[in-house]
Amino acid sequence: MERHWSRPATSVRAATAIRTDEPLLPKAAIEALQGGRLEIIGRLTDASNATFLCDVDLGEDAEAVRAVYKPTRGERPLDDFPTGTLANREAAAFALSEATGWSIVPPTILRDGPLGRGMVQLWIEPDPEADVIEMVTTDDARLRRICVFDALANNADRKGGHLLPMGDGHIYGVDHGICFAAEPKLRTILWAWRGQALSDDEMAVVRLVSDALDAELGQRLAALLSPAELAATKRRVSAVLGSGRFPQPDPHRPAVPWPPF
Repeated sequence: MERHWSRPATSVRAATAIRTDEPLLPKAAIEALQGGRLEIIGRLTDASNATFLCDVDLGEDAEAVRAVYKPTRGERPLDDFPTGTLANREAAAFALSEATGWSIVPPTILRDGPLGRGMVQLWIEPDPEADVIEMVTTDDARLRRICVFDALANNADRKGGHLLPMGDGHIYGVDHGICFAAEPKLRTILWAWRGQALSDDEMAVVRLVSDALDAELGQRLAALLSPAELAATKRRVSAVLGSGRFPQPDPHRPAVPWPPF
């Protein structure tokens, strides 16, 4: 998966950085992301918002952790999302991911950094041999979970480049800055299962999320989203529970983001 940098993504600490193809467990990753000093080592120039690759310096006796940093001040204003809220939505996506138990979103926090407060997410290095286009066009069953997640999060931008397949078969999803709108905005390349019934296991996870919205997950999202967005999230989850099916594209608005990959 190609990435482009404004300057080389290297660091004097690169030799001691952890292997990013073997991500830290969520709790350890969160502690590292919260506790270290962010050192910007490169910029992802293909991103529509200011996005930086960082080393998280944990001190002389600890290995550096690599992370993505998206400062709020670098967010490009959008017509249909409130200014300065994209980092919150990224953190909300991680909270939802944790509630599912599927570990779709890499560990993500909000914190201050060199360019102010923003989103900091554990850097994930995908399997370079994985073919995302083939996965999507052959209806790879591993993508079903991400399809369910996107329906619950109202993801308006599920592109192929936002899917990170790992060597062990797990698939991460990233770039969730335009999720959780109060209005329906689902745009995705993952329509292979549209209208089909969810499996028993998938339904069990949706019920788990529904219960969590009345408990810890609801509290976490309330701190990150507007009341209207939280209420809409609860309605979406209830709708999926009621139908027991994957959503259908809305014929009155674009169903696929551009570019799709």
